[in-house]
Amino acid sequence: MTGISHQARGLVARAAERLRPGSGLPREAVELLEDEAFARELATMAEAQGSDVAAVRAEATSYLDEMAAEHGDRITEQWARLGAWFMRAYDIVVDEEQIQRLRQLDRQHSLGLAFSHRSYLDGFVIPNVLGARRFSPTFVFGGANLNLPVFGALASRTGMIFIRRKTTDLPVYRLTLRSYIRQLVANRSNLAWSIEGGRTRTGKLRPPVHGILKYLVDAVEGPGSPDAQVVPISIVYDQLHEVAGMTAEARGARKRPEDLRFVFSFARLQRNRMGRAYLTVGEPFSLRERLDELHADGLTSQQAIERVALDISHRLNRATPVTVTAIVSLALLGADRALTMDEVLATVEPLAVYIDEREWPVAGAANLQDRATVRRALQELSVSGVLRQHDGGTEPVWTILEDQHLVAAFYRNTVIHILVDRAIGELALLTVAELDADAELPPGGTAQVGWDEAKRIRDLLKFEFFFPARAQFEQELRTELRILAGEDLLDLTSERAADLLARARPHLAHLVLRPFLDAYLVLADRLAEQGDAQIDDESLLADALAVGQQWQLQRKVGSAESVSLELYRTALALARHRGLLEPGPELATRREAFLAEIQDSLRRVAVIADLAVAAQPHVAVPDPSKVAR
Repeated sequence: MTGISHQARGLVARAAERLRPGSGLPREAVELLEDEAFARELATMAEAQGSDVAAVRAEATSYLDEMAAEHGDRITEQWARLGAWFMRAYDIVVDEEQIQRLRQLDRQHSLGLAFSHRSYLDGFVIPNVLGARRFSPTFVFGGANLNLPVFGALASRTGMIFIRRKTTDLPVYRLTLRSYIRQLVANRSNLAWSIEGGRTRTGKLRPPVHGILKYLVDAVEGPGSPDAQVVPISIVYDQLHEVAGMTAEARGARKRPEDLRFVFSFARLQRNRMGRAYLTVGEPFSLRERLDELHADGLTSQQAIERVALDISHRLNRATPVTVTAIVSLALLGADRALTMDEVLATVEPLAVYIDEREWPVAGAANLQDRATVRRALQELSVSGVLRQHDGGTEPVWTILEDQHLVAAFYRNTVIHILVDRAIGELALLTVAELDADAELPPGGTAQVGWDEAKRIRDLLKFEFFFPARAQFEQELRTELRILAGEDLLDLTSERAADLLARARPHLAHLVLRPFLDAYLVLADRLAEQGDAQIDDESLLADALAVGQQWQLQRKVGSAESVSLELYRTALALARHRGLLEPGPELATRREAFLAEIQDSLRRVAVIADLAVAAQPHVAVPDPSKVAR
């Protein structure tokens, strides 16, 4: 156990001695094996498989022995101390008023705590925060890859349920897991799981996975079933030691296996202070009531599960606070050069005003325009090796180190969801501003042109961000444009659109959208290069990564953050959705059209970037009539 303190080694050893091999299954597992409904389900499955009932029951029992967890008082106490030791790089910040409201729910309901997943530390944060405040014991779901010797045995005695990722060929396993979750909910236990399935590699939420949620839905549906309150839990960090490894994987490095050596190395990293970790509680909702609403709207069970998953993701984004680290990273990524303190503050100021107008939460209630607060974030990023601080001139300047753009982008992306609608609104205004005087307009006039462009961008990025339904998206976009214009835009002319864009503060399209569109451009280019040939996914991704690295060196893409396998995979998903990967009529032509669409979107983003430069202090504002022409 090299690298772990003597205190921690002793803690692990003492806890391991308390494990009681052969002591039997936890209470919920025993109750499930005694349940007549579960026995009938096993018998039905045995008949369907042509198997012996006893053999199927034995198989289910072995799976229960593998996954079932419990809360041993002494082990849980020791584990909490170990978790605090792992978390020693951070101060944990929670909103106690939110926690008190959650305790009221905890007294009457089973809580389904769906959390955002940015770090392996998340599995310590939630149990420690809730346990210290005397919540009902929480069962946390984790991947079977983390069920390591000693540590896995300890964790399962503290409520950690280890589950397998791939269970397609294991019907008895799936039935057992579903039934076990049903039993936990019936006992009004609290369950916590990552709605993303695994850690984000980019800093923003990944698409939700439906496995645990589907089983939770099964547990609350049907007459006499208990309800559960779904509670989105956002966990965000000022900085993370893990980001360097994740960004290396985004550049093609092989993922390091989670073994004991990895655990010890990870624990050793936590010696270095990294600031704060913020746990924020999103808006809870009754799972049964939401399902009833969706079924009343005619949705199937699968469609309802997908909608609930998106509901959770939206609420998670809404609960995620803006960190000073994220805003500083956004400013430096946008500048792509060294900035003085005054220049950083000048860039942050309009962003801070916008965040305040939109009433987005700020982590720790920090003042984003406070000089000392921003300086501290710059210095902390410099100490961790993300930024370089140069003090040799007339005043200090900060810049992102050459190989740290993806790390800075990770921190920026933790809040990028709050900026997307505004960025799309800017492109919609630009489309109107670029209309020729004699252009043929749709029935809705110039405003309809803008809405159509906004919906096109939304469709282009729908695998990247969580957008609400179209009606709500349009309403939110109207709110963004009202903030930008200071009034409702009811009768929008090209000249008015150009004037609004020229005078907008801040300009966001180039800061928010360009990295993603640059990545899409690379993949679309490699796809178009193949004509109508069928393409292997992995070969296409490898080709995109190689060409992306080349284009970065040639400055054909805006920055290194767009050279990422994670972003290429999202672009690949979009291409597949549009039918560009399988043989079909005019495939080569459609691939070329896909490339042209992204090229034109990037051209418009570049126009916004030019306007942003013109809007900086001491730079003359261009003639609005010539902005977009």
